[in-house]
Amino acid sequence: MKKKNIFIVSILFLLLTSCNKNEFISDMIYPSEKISGYEINMKRDILSLMMAYPGYIRDLTKEGENVYLIMQSGNKILYDDKIEKSFEEKLNNPDLQDMMEQIYPIKDIHTIMDKNIDPGRIRVDSFFKEVYGESRREVELNLKKVSLNNKYFSFNRNNNAEEALKNSIREISLLAMKNNKIYSCLFPSSGTYNYRVISGTKRLSPHSFGIAIDLKRDDRDYWKWASNDQGQKRLSEYPREIVRVFEKNGFIWGGKWYHFDILHFEYRPEIIIKARYFNNEPLSMETWYKGETWYKGIELTDEIKGYIKMIDREL
Repeated sequence: MKKKNIFIVSILFLLLTSCNKNEFISDMIYPSEKISGYEINMKRDILSLMMAYPGYIRDLTKEGENVYLIMQSGNKILYDDKIEKSFEEKLNNPDLQDMMEQIYPIKDIHTIMDKNIDPGRIRVDSFFKEVYGESRREVELNLKKVSLNNKYFSFNRNNNAEEALKNSIREISLLAMKNNKIYSCLFPSSGTYNYRVISGTKRLSPHSFGIAIDLKRDDRDYWKWASNDQGQKRLSEYPREIVRVFEKNGFIWGGKWYHFDILHFEYRPEIIIKARYFNNEPLSMETWYKGETWYKGIELTDEIKGYIKMIDREL
């Protein structure tokens, strides 16, 4: 009799915990009204940003047709201005939708990317100022020294950027000790922090925020210095071990841009998160109503559940 009671209690416990676990899912997968592919992609973009910059996005708000991220400072940043733009216009006057639009290829590539495919090269400066520093002075107050081959380079401590660089350097340095090809691409490094605009533009370089590192320079590394054929040859030679380590730590590689920048690695965890979890087209309505969620594949920690509830509540 005692064993029977224990068995019944165990079954009840499993049912209750299963219900609690699935309660969150069931609340999210059956929308009260149809949701478009655009809206699904918007939710994915915003979730990627929240996961990549925990603590920096306080809330969301929808005002008419406009969606805004509310930062910890109280400042609002527009998700999508709904303006049709050329590639150059997206570079020079982007919104968050423009920034997140192109999917970064996590898998290896073997040729220069197609024309104007530059995932991560479009940046919303106002967003990064909220995270890394509003001005040159604020950025410099957030810089920490990171050692690379007995030289020290400045990198931003906010949002785990400095730690991500340290972890990358630690692992790559071990690989370089056993592989001269890797070593020859690392040293001497071309630098990290440099508060400046990108040459020929009015746009701040990611180096201005202390979130990018350029490794050893080769004359074939940059699209303005080299022909496509020269860039292709350099791309083919470049050790992918370096790329994989940086990507594992939240960095994107300029070698995966049509406007290639092969020595360049940039801390952009939101681009990596979207590439890992949302690298396909938005769900069809048929699939959606069969029970698949817009955030399928994400590990549902309590923190991430909170982000999803906020997004679904506001959008």
